[in-house]
Amino acid sequence: MSTLRRFDPVLLLAVPAVAYLALIYGAPLLMLLGRSVLSDGTPSLAPFIGFFGDAFNWAVIGNTLRIALLVTLVCLVIGYPTALALTRARGAVQILILIAIILPLSVGVVVKAFAWQIVLRRDGVVSQFMIGTGLWDEPQRLLFTEAGLVIGAANVFVPFMILPIYSVLKLIDPRLGEAAATLGASPVRRFFTVALPLSLPGIVTGIAFVFSMAASMYVIPSLLIGDRFQTLATLTGRSFLFMRNEQLGSTTAVVLLVLTVAIVMLSATLSKRLGGGT
Repeated sequence: MSTLRRFDPVLLLAVPAVAYLALIYGAPLLMLLGRSVLSDGTPSLAPFIGFFGDAFNWAVIGNTLRIALLVTLVCLVIGYPTALALTRARGAVQILILIAIILPLSVGVVVKAFAWQIVLRRDGVVSQFMIGTGLWDEPQRLLFTEAGLVIGAANVFVPFMILPIYSVLKLIDPRLGEAAATLGASPVRRFFTVALPLSLPGIVTGIAFVFSMAASMYVIPSLLIGDRFQTLATLTGRSFLFMRNEQLGSTTAVVLLVLTVAIVMLSATLSKRLGGGT
């Protein structure tokens, strides 16, 4: 009886969303998990033993982690100063920065990837700029290279690093910086002792978003680096679409899912502890 009295009817508003996710996302996910542990119709861990026993698959896992880490690092280096500038900006300048961040999200990933194919090719804008500045002696091709993949993917995912950091930075009381200044702290010291520690929850959240999306991207690697470079997501796609190997596709999908969920849960724990600490 006391449990019924404590029940909040507002929670029922979440029922449609929960039902939708259970039907559209949960059911196929359970089918995928079930398929990954079936071998010749019987439950078995043989698919995973075979997967981890192949050196090629370890190289694929290494490719996935390396690219996701590099994309996340580039997004953090670009995103944190942008979020800081967005927090300090006012009026029309702040609106313009927000539009510049959010408007590209309305463009599809496929369109962006094809655009980067033009930019990164041997006679593209990047090559011409590097030659014009004297950094390169002759045109070089960034397309179908890991560097080109990191540049293109960072362009797509950087808004997901900026917005969480901005949402935390704007909540920091500006009087804390002013108080540190009255105690003689320089701008650099105020940043490292006040702004940076208080913005860590936003940084952790941004890293979780970008890393998980970079680890699971499929279209961008397919268009910017091709089949020579395999990640867990592209190997999953190839297994289902071209190799017709549902067993391998299910196994790689589960490995990728476990990897990204672990990153998200770890970041959520860190964000909660850092947020509680502040």
